Amino acid sequence: MVFASGSHLVAPEATLEGVHSVLSPEALVGCGAGGVLGAGRELESGTALAVWAAAFGGDGEATPFHATLTDDGPEHQLVGLPDLDGSSGLLMLSDPYSFPTDAVLEVLAGYAPTVPVLGGIASGRTAADEAALFFGESVRDSGAVGVSLQGVEMLPCVSQGAAPLGREVTITAAEGNVVHELAGRPALQTIEQIISELPPRERGLVAGGLLIGVVIDGGKPEYEQGDFLVRGVLGADSETGSVVVGVQVTAGQVVRLHARDARSADEDLRQALRLRVEAMAGERPAGALVFSCNGRGSAMFGVADHDAEAIERELGGAPSAGFFAAGEIGPVGGRSFLHGFTATLAVFPRAS
Repeated sequence: MVFASGSHLVAPEATLEGVHSVLSPEALVGCGAGGVLGAGRELESGTALAVWAAAFGGDGEATPFHATLTDDGPEHQLVGLPDLDGSSGLLMLSDPYSFPTDAVLEVLAGYAPTVPVLGGIASGRTAADEAALFFGESVRDSGAVGVSLQGVEMLPCVSQGAAPLGREVTITAAEGNVVHELAGRPALQTIEQIISELPPRERGLVAGGLLIGVVIDGGKPEYEQGDFLVRGVLGADSETGSVVVGVQVTAGQVVRLHARDARSADEDLRQALRLRVEAMAGERPAGALVFSCNGRGSAMFGVADHDAEAIERELGGAPSAGFFAAGEIGPVGGRSFLHGFTATLAVFPRAS
């Protein structure tokens, strides 16, 4: 996996040629980035290159793909996605302008619901202002690239950059992405009441932008931070009390208000990583791929290298690399979604 920023995107083919001359990989994919990270360090801007290499022994395989959306015929056709029968995971890097990532994730959830998809939206373009998707030794200007894994164990980790606020409430009337009622009352009225009940610090977080977390996999006695798909509140109608949110919702779903919060983001990332280490019986993983939102970094935490240092520490120095994405892909509640402000990782345990 190769992530390139700055001057490396002037002639990216030369960069890929250099990687191939040293590593001779059987499969190479990657993308242009606004910034890269790895080994405890983050380079949020400027010229940098992050290369993450893995060798899967035994039955492990990584099959590369380049998927595109064609306009042949009366309808758009999605071509190039690999056969996911028997796949243990999919890593995908997509162009934000030519590839409908949200819609494709919905398609994948329909025919391969058990296959986790992780990755991110490319955040850097070539000097000619074209998409920079790396596939082998070539640069593709549209679509998405990635690899389908077979026989490779991968632990997904999606850490939200938002804090849950107030009490949980249930949607009692909704249509599409419009919430009409929460807990039997107009949605806006219920939200205003919850905000009024918050302590001063949390009300201050809401002033910076209100988010809503929607439980995808319901039925639990209690919901934790990782159970919510966090989306923006896009608007509200003061007359009807309806609220527009950034995801399709239905009556019966549980929601909770959220807001961006560096302290909560730090705690959630460290806790999520510790849980992955516990799942590996306390052993250091073989490595991790990192897809961190380009809205995190020093803009969120006030210091450089936050996510990279936390990952380095919690994963015991396991080799890690990735990039600052324009959107992160990872599973919540058993289905993969496109996120914002998350630190999303693909953690690879050591082969047993």
